[in-house]
Amino acid sequence: MTGKELVLAAFRRETTPRVPWVPFVGVHGGFLIGMPAHEYLRSAEAIVRGQLMAAELYRPDGLPVVFDLQVEAEALGCRLAWAEDVPPSVVSHPLETLADITALPELSFDAGRFPVIAAATRGLVEKAGAGLALYGLITGPFTLLSHLRGSELFLDLLTDPDGVRAAMDRCADTALRCARFYLDLGVPIVAVVDPMTSQVSTEHFTEFIAPALDRVFTGVREAGGYSSLFVCGDATRNLGAMCATACDNVSIDENIPLVALREHAAHHRKSYGGNMRLTTVLLMGTPDDAKLDAIRCLDEGYGPGFLLAPGCDLPYATPDRNLRVVADMARDPYLRDIARVAAQASADAFDDIVLPDYAQEIGITVDCVTLDSAACAPCQYMLDAAVRAAERAQAPVRVKEHKIKNRAGVGMMCRLGLKNIPAICLDGQPRFISIIPDIDTLVAAIEDAWRAKKKR
Repeated sequence: MTGKELVLAAFRRETTPRVPWVPFVGVHGGFLIGMPAHEYLRSAEAIVRGQLMAAELYRPDGLPVVFDLQVEAEALGCRLAWAEDVPPSVVSHPLETLADITALPELSFDAGRFPVIAAATRGLVEKAGAGLALYGLITGPFTLLSHLRGSELFLDLLTDPDGVRAAMDRCADTALRCARFYLDLGVPIVAVVDPMTSQVSTEHFTEFIAPALDRVFTGVREAGGYSSLFVCGDATRNLGAMCATACDNVSIDENIPLVALREHAAHHRKSYGGNMRLTTVLLMGTPDDAKLDAIRCLDEGYGPGFLLAPGCDLPYATPDRNLRVVADMARDPYLRDIARVAAQASADAFDDIVLPDYAQEIGITVDCVTLDSAACAPCQYMLDAAVRAAERAQAPVRVKEHKIKNRAGVGMMCRLGLKNIPAICLDGQPRFISIIPDIDTLVAAIEDAWRAKKKR
């Protein structure tokens, strides 16, 4: 079987001779060809070269064309901040109210970077589409609305549910048009990437998000394509509802237990994928670490419909040696057996990472533990909520971001007792984990913590 045939068979939950391997290469393709992200994502020729280089090095069965959740937002009027090693981030939100969405122009595929993506897609379909399962990644309706509205959307869920429904309908229309854009270019799989859905309750997911997603998934199926729901962050509480949507596949990151996904996927007859650890293993780990994590995923996830994949967009500077050995583990059971025997487990106690003496510090310290607020939408809005709440709170406040893309950040996460991110801690106490609070709630929590601290 070709890689493409293997992936599509897994999407149908058919028995396959081995587990398909799908590294989600986004701006990492720029790293492979020596080009910064802000140039790579603006060049069709570079995207084709980067993805073909990834195909040569990592022997995947499937690859995305691009991994950038700001494309639609940019074309609809959001301003972006560009960086060298991550996709751009949204820095302006055109919707002052949800009702303003009716004034936005219809998405044009001549706007923004859509012409670049169209050219890159044609090039990859021509050069690799026969053997590789190409994914067209689109921004999910709720994440797109988050880009357009900003963090106020989380208050809107409580105060303007009808407005949220109407705006989600508009974003679902946009997502379905983007899905057809890729399908018309010859891409067989549309992955709806909606990381902000990990930040809401199951009730809000079922009421506001699932209907919009189902419109997209149903449209993809009617057009002859396959669909995937890709959610980053700790969406464990929403896992059953995610698997109950009309998608063909659900993909997750390391925040969700792979065994739990396997059980839900089996119940709903869904394909499923994930969930290799991005930073601690693939970016900062050794080849032995990568081997062991690949084996963990293969052991925990193995079954009809499983695809081995990283938990999200690969960090820009991920060492190619770590991804090469994952391909070995996916393709060769003998090499897996050798790795099991030869691997040496080691643990870092982070003894050198010391938490501040919060009791002695003046004011309240708000620690935001993130993947990277410049590259991760939930992390960006979590940090934004913390900064805005700090400005409004009637208390002295310091906001600190700890990115787990380095050892110090991972150490802070461990010392604070966190297992999932993004998270907000107040004076060292975890308060909001993988769910973004509305500004009023966070301001109240900060002020409560300050009143309690002054009494001590």
